[in-house]
Order: sequence, then C-alpha cells, then structure tokens
Amino acid sequence: MVEWRLIKLNFNDSAAHFGEIGIGLEETSERVRSDTLFSAMISIYARLYPEEIESLLQDFQKPIPPFRHSSTFIYRRSTTESNPNNHTYYLPKPMVFPQGYPDDDLKFTKAYKKLNYLPLTLWQRWYQGQGFDPQKDAEELENTAQKTVKSKGRLEKSCVFSYGKTHQTQKLPKVAIDRMSSATNFYQTGVVHFENNAQYQSGLYFLLQFPQTNVELEYRLKTVLNLLGEEGLGGERSSGAGRFTYEWLDLPECWQRVINFSGKTLSHSLISLFWNHPQTSTEIQKIVEAEESVSYNVIERGGWVSSSPSGIQKRRQKIRMFEEGSVFSFQPQGALADVTPDRFRGGHSVYRSGLALSLPIRRGK
Repeated sequence: MVEWRLIKLNFNDSAAHFGEIGIGLEETSERVRSDTLFSAMISIYARLYPEEIESLLQDFQKPIPPFRHSSTFIYRRSTTESNPNNHTYYLPKPMVFPQGYPDDDLKFTKAYKKLNYLPLTLWQRWYQGQGFDPQKDAEELENTAQKTVKSKGRLEKSCVFSYGKTHQTQKLPKVAIDRMSSATNFYQTGVVHFENNAQYQSGLYFLLQFPQTNVELEYRLKTVLNLLGEEGLGGERSSGAGRFTYEWLDLPECWQRVINFSGKTLSHSLISLFWNHPQTSTEIQKIVEAEESVSYNVIERGGWVSSSPSGIQKRRQKIRMFEEGSVFSFQPQGALADVTPDRFRGGHSVYRSGLALSLPIRRGK
C-alpha cells in the first residue's frame, strides 16, 4: 500500500541561500527543487549509513524506487488565536488552463499569468473541482489587474495574492581576503528570510511517497533530516544559513482528497523535476507522440559535486529536465541521471534525481 508523508521545514529566523543555475551569489531562489533536495539527503545518508548507500542507489534504478519526493514549496501557517494552525500550502500552477477558463481573457490575463503558485484549496477547485469561475474569478482577477478595487472574494480569501508576503530576500555584504596577497574583494550574497511574526509563520514543505510501508527507511530518513537541519540546506552553510527543524506528518485530509482524485480522462501535473534518458525512454516517446496533449517547460540543471573522501570539486554534467507544473497525458516516472564528471576520481558515480512525482488533474481547454 502506497504511503504518503508531508514534511515541513521550519527555518524560523535562519536565513537561507538557494542557488539556481545561471543565478549568481547575489540572487537566491525561495525554494529548493527536488534534485537538489535528493542530493542533499543522499549525501547525508552516505555519511550516516556508508554500508547501505550503494544498495539504496541500486534500488533507485529499479522500476519501483524506495521513495519519491516532490520539490519544496512554501507553506504559510496562521499563528493567531482565532485561527490557530490554519495552513496554506502553495503548489505550482499547472501549465494548462483550468476548466471554465474563458477565451476572452484580455482584461485579466496579466494577473492570471502572475499566479505562478496557487494555494492548495484554489489549485484543487480549478484543476480537480468546479474549475475556473468565468464570472467571479474573472472579475476578481480584473480588479487585481486594474488595482481599482481591493479584492475581497474567494481568491483573496484563499491567500492566492499573499505568496509574496511569505518571504523576503536581501543582499548581505561580504569580503573575501586572498591568502597570499591579503587583497580584499567585496561581494554580496543573496539570502531569503521566511515570514515569522505574531500572525504568520512560513517555511518550506515537500511530499514523500513510499510504494509500501517501510518503517526502517522512514527512521533513517528522519535521522538524515535531523543532521541536514543542523548543517543547513542550500549554500552559505558555513555562515549558518539554511538551518531548519522539521515536522514529519501523516498526509492531512486536505491532501488526501487531492492525491486520490480520480476520473476517466486525467492528466498529471508535476510537483517535482522529471528526467528520463531521451534515447531509451518510452516516456519521452509518449511525449513526442502526444505533443498536443502535453504542456511543459524544460530547464537546465548543473552545479558542483564535492567528494568527501577525496575533497575533489568538479562540475557535474548538465542535463535538461521538465519543470514543476509541466502537464502530461500519462503519469511520468522518471529516473536517476548519471552526471559523473569526466575523469572524476572520487571513487563513486554521481547522480541527479529525475524521479517524477505528479498530481492528477482534469484538463481544461
């Protein structure tokens, strides 16, 4: 029986630096993608359980991997006495229009396009429930676009316009000193702070899916998250960035309805990155054959690899992956990509996770 878990990462007042390929130190993302999270957890796993890591990675090469997980996304929790523990979970907006979306959207199309992340309640209504309300939703988006009337409708109550309030970014000044000449170099590093005040607390969450009950693996992953939280997630860890505490939860009822959604003609929207070998994958062939029934974006993923035993740092091979929010007419599975650098002497292979996790949706137009 498939088991799901929801893991919340609480950064409290700790800053974090989440880099992306093509983004310098001065910029930071507000979240971590699934491949980066996988690499961080596997790196810690290898240190804690060195005798088990090779076996675990081999299991990920099988048709049914030990677990799948999503990318991290922002959650927001109300801390007021009148509304305690009320959570808003944000999800990437699928790259298709919801059912009921009108053809004439000129008055609010810019406001709609700015909604990159949707609260779970709105995501479910638009893509699994009643769909887009061509009157009330359209009017509220139009008012938001024109900024003439403050929105007070269902969209506002769902916190769809509050995503930008959940985090703030800033640039920290730093100085690098050359060891040989003592010359100084001034630079800035971008960091993100998550909302943490008397009314709201924000952080990151991700979903874990196990193909069957596995108490031992869950225990080990909890141990991994304990150490990862102490060391930090993302960059600038030597400065104390990225430290978090976590909550390991059974999937709440609001999520149960989403993952168990069923119907005759369903599509699947990614909540993780997705990769499969373009020359051998039947999934890629399905995308080519069903070009009209898919909608996706492809991003390039790269970065550095640090081999603990040897201290070697080299660039991983770059690959192109399907982005979160991409929609397919089938349920994508994905695979691990071998991104070991040429002439790498670390004594092990280097992988990037392209294992897919998706949610069922009802297509619109």
